[in-house]
Amino acid sequence: MAMQERVYLTPTPVRIWHWLNALGFVALITTGIQIRFPDYINIFGTYRAAVNLHHTAGIVVTLSFLLWLFYYGVIAKSLMKLYVPTAEDIEKRVVKQALYYFFYFFTGTKENPHQESPTNKFNPMQKGAYVVIMMVLVPLVIVTGLILLNMGALHNVLVAVGGVRLVAGAHFLLACALTAFIPTHFYLATLGHTPFAHFKPMWTGWEDHDEH
Repeated sequence: MAMQERVYLTPTPVRIWHWLNALGFVALITTGIQIRFPDYINIFGTYRAAVNLHHTAGIVVTLSFLLWLFYYGVIAKSLMKLYVPTAEDIEKRVVKQALYYFFYFFTGTKENPHQESPTNKFNPMQKGAYVVIMMVLVPLVIVTGLILLNMGALHNVLVAVGGVRLVAGAHFLLACALTAFIPTHFYLATLGHTPFAHFKPMWTGWEDHDEH
């Protein structure tokens, strides 16, 4: 018979950051769609309203990212341990995790090889994804966004990196990559021992683990 153990996985500052970041990204995506396709999409009434909200949301997400970086890097001092794959992760664990996601989860023949804990929250595939997203894509989309937001003051920088069309194009493509991650993130969150097991920690901080 399976018994349940409650594990405190997500501290309050992280939950606040997560939902602040989520709301900011939704605002950026919806306003960005109108800015990119103004002749076909009108969600916020006017083009100027969409631009103003996009700028505001971009600043909020930038501050949210810095909050995340400060919390894990300075306060918790666990940024590298939690988010960066180790040599053992790459050599031994990533294949097992991939087999679980793409095969064993659907057959039910093996348990998830990764057991979450407060000091080991993410499996090797999640760590790899977060390295790309949080340490490459998000910083790049922030930098390109700040350049576009301050084109007058950063004119020399804009020219040095290829001009407004190149920066705007890069910003759009980076945003598309981050947008594609959202449904993937949502789907993977359903792969717990119940479909909502991984959602609860982002509301309460606690997750119920089955002990066999």
